[in-house]
Amino acid sequence: MDLLNETLAKIQPVNPDCLAQAQAALDNKTKPLGSLGRLEEFGRRFAAISGNLSPDTEKKVIFTFAGDHGIVEEGISAFPKEVTPQMVFNFLRGGAGVNVLARHSGAEVRVVDVGVDYDFDPQPGLIVRKVAKGTKNFVQGPAMTREEAIAAMEVGISLAFEAKAEGVAMVGTGEMGIGNTTPSSAIISAISGKSVREVTHRGTGINDAALEHKVRVIEEGLRINSPDPNDPLDVLAKVGGLEIAGIAGLVLGAAANSMPVVVDGFISTAGALIASELHPHARDYIFAAHQSVEIGHRFMLERIGLVPILDLQLRLGEGTGAALAMGLIEAGVKILKEMATFTEAGVAEGEY
Repeated sequence: MDLLNETLAKIQPVNPDCLAQAQAALDNKTKPLGSLGRLEEFGRRFAAISGNLSPDTEKKVIFTFAGDHGIVEEGISAFPKEVTPQMVFNFLRGGAGVNVLARHSGAEVRVVDVGVDYDFDPQPGLIVRKVAKGTKNFVQGPAMTREEAIAAMEVGISLAFEAKAEGVAMVGTGEMGIGNTTPSSAIISAISGKSVREVTHRGTGINDAALEHKVRVIEEGLRINSPDPNDPLDVLAKVGGLEIAGIAGLVLGAAANSMPVVVDGFISTAGALIASELHPHARDYIFAAHQSVEIGHRFMLERIGLVPILDLQLRLGEGTGAALAMGLIEAGVKILKEMATFTEAGVAEGEY
């Protein structure tokens, strides 16, 4: 709890003067005002977050948090929980979607075991910070204790501090955990007051009957646990996930270290939502990678106040959207750093 409280105390709003200076620099580039649209936004925000008008973007790391979920006992996923460790091995071999897209954008993938019900041997690319072997079934009581939720958050916080010390310029979030769209829907329903049906979708691709069952399971879990919408930690502990908690911590840790964090889709945004509910300025440091097909994702983004970068009908998770968005964010920064000014190019500003 000490690390969490210290981190929350360190988070400051992004300097508006730095934002204005970055925009002024962009306005002096050889182009009509605002003609590079959201690329200018990305460059401006990245510069202001890092406090540097010529920020480094070289070292990019996606942290893919893995955890299991007791709620899979209720038959809410198209896949068994054994797929979670199997996919962790796939990440470590470099064969998953996030690995392919991270290689494409020049990012490194680090897999974090924060709650998988499997004992991994030490190996390159795997960070074992296991808090518990999965959550409990939240239709039978809380998914986690409050202490477990905080411990998992502090895993993410620690990783952000370590990344900053290592010289990482930008971090991304990803996740793996069979069943984890269920706690994500529960979190946004609990916090926003939206009905479970409004925020729950098909996850791994379940059919209509299974979707109806999933809605009923989440409704029952919320009824039994009565999470307090004004206490994000209570919501997280009662109906959340260990990997969601880890992501929430990474977001807070990035914000405390003035480091941009690129948040993937639905499950990752559940973590970002918890972080932004705990500290309103955490959102200043977040880039929303994409708009997920999962219907609850839009409500999360609206509540945080984020506009997604991409809409490619993605719903894989893992950090795939974050990997793609990192390239566009980096492109915006390079416009700020590398594009000629009117004076440098010998172009008359008033004539363009």
